[in-house]
Amino acid sequence: MPKNSMFEFNAARSELRIGSRTYRLPQRAPARIMIGGGLVAGGVLGFLPVLGFWMIPLGLLVLSQDLPAVRRWRRSLVVRMERRKAERTARRAQSRNETPKERD
Repeated sequence: MPKNSMFEFNAARSELRIGSRTYRLPQRAPARIMIGGGLVAGGVLGFLPVLGFWMIPLGLLVLSQDLPAVRRWRRSLVVRMERRKAERTARRAQSRNETPKERD
């Protein structure tokens, strides 16, 4: 992932970075699964005042470190997002290189 992103997940070091804050995840898998499951369960109750729907993707991200099905989902999502970003960048570069006559 690019260094200037607002969000980064490093599974090898068990770290989650959101903005300028870095959070370390527990080393043991059962603890990570409990935290991830709790976040997803709390996100389902997102209509309540303190809880929010933002907890669901965060919980799935934590679970993706230990559960292969969620890991595959996360990796395919990251690949799609990177492809879209590359396509957008290519379109912007192409539109900058066009002269006004070529657009007609």
